Amino acid sequence: QVQLVESGGGLVQAGGSLRLSCAASGNSFSFNTMSWHRQAPGKERELVAQINNSGNTKYADSVNGRFTISRDNGKDTVKLQMNNLKPEDTAGYYCRAANSWVGTYWGKGTQVTVSA
Repeated sequence: QVQLVESGGGLVQAGGSLRLSCAASGNSFSFNTMSWHRQAPGKERELVAQINNSGNTKYADSVNGRFTISRDNGKDTVKLQMNNLKPEDTAGYYCRAANSWVGTYWGKGTQVTVSA
């Protein structure tokens, strides 16, 4: 059974940094894309950053230049380095991994809270 486990969330002051990690286990296949999404209370879940198995990345406009996504294909891990955090970055952050043949998997999330 495939599992994604996130870690690295927490409370930080505005302007600070956090690094999120997501580790996949139980898969016997590789993921085409791995990504981070976030959901704030009362809002829809949104894509934050995505990376494919070629290393191509995509970012939401709101985080471009502040967040960096990276991936270790050999370990099926994906990280999100978040710098210059803002209160509006406060949300639950979720890891997603997708294989075009097998399907999509989600982690249970990790909370990021940025105080003003």
